[in-house]
Amino acid sequence: MLAEMLLTHTVLIYAFIGFLLLGFLVPMVKKEPLAFKKASFIYTMVFQAIITMILFSGIVALIVGELDFNVPIIVMIAVFAVMMGIEISKHKKIKKANLEDEATLNLMRSGFTKASVFNLIVLVAITIFMMVVAKG
Repeated sequence: MLAEMLLTHTVLIYAFIGFLLLGFLVPMVKKEPLAFKKASFIYTMVFQAIITMILFSGIVALIVGELDFNVPIIVMIAVFAVMMGIEISKHKKIKKANLEDEATLNLMRSGFTKASVFNLIVLVAITIFMMVVAKG
């Protein structure tokens, strides 16, 4: 059972990395303010759904496998909190911004891309860290 849960956790992480890469298309494809706002909302909801599935599968693996609550697990939980915080703050800024102003729209597109880059860097770094920890 533990092997299946860890496999599920790993597959979800790789799918999430792919989703983050596809997220770079949102500011490039959606040029109108309302379309960008809607696409950003959908992106945020899918982001939160996938990252919550990753968290849930990790918690189930932790409990089922009777794994120790050690530093790598604490780091993974902290990464979840950081990534979720970045995504929520990005979404709130886009939601409240006056996107009819061209300068604000460009600023929000830039912020969307920067947040996506930061989230991707954090996720890839923790993935590499966990691979190194697993190899011993």
